Amino acid sequence: MSGSGPASKESRNLATLLAHHRIDLVFDVGANIGQYARRLRRAGYAGRIVSFEPQAAAHAALAGAAAGDPGWDVAPRVAVGDSDRPVTLNISAESDMSSALPFTAEMAELLDSAAYSGTETVPQARLDALFDDHARPGDRVLLKSDTQGYDRQVLDGAAGVFDSVAAIQLELSIVPVYVGEPSWREMIDHLETLGFHPALFIPGYFNRRTARLIAMDGVFVRPAP
Repeated sequence: MSGSGPASKESRNLATLLAHHRIDLVFDVGANIGQYARRLRRAGYAGRIVSFEPQAAAHAALAGAAAGDPGWDVAPRVAVGDSDRPVTLNISAESDMSSALPFTAEMAELLDSAAYSGTETVPQARLDALFDDHARPGDRVLLKSDTQGYDRQVLDGAAGVFDSVAAIQLELSIVPVYVGEPSWREMIDHLETLGFHPALFIPGYFNRRTARLIAMDGVFVRPAP
């Protein structure tokens, strides 16, 4: 399944990076309804994708989106994080804004259309406990995490498999959106300590009311040996 419409320049750049680093397996953490995987397919990425999504409604839509693509698997519903304790999600009217963390006061006012409408308690698991269920020996893995402020917890829960991860893609908040999330500078510095260096930045949400870029994606790779 290739999706519809042409790939954006940003998606083509990402696909070029994946090809250059011989990525053949993408862990799509925080997949929502499959937007990221569909963009990868439109840009020409033909390798395997494993998507993880905790929200019930989004997970059902995600499974439907992946159904016609034999290289795209959807894991059972789970929040990927830093423990095996259940976590409560704040469910947003815009499902891709749902998070285990609350909005900051500034963002709650600015993003009023994304206000929380309820909660869901879901199982949580560490990625290093799930990794071998999906990865094969020799896979070149990109870990993509877009978990609305919870990405540091995702990284902490992947500590046991970093040697098997070739690249990491994270959402980086320039303006704090969720209470307790690390800043973009902190995340870049943390990835540096893990041995991953920036290779690509992709602009994300630009808020027209404030004329500010709120977030961007960063893709980080291990340097060639």
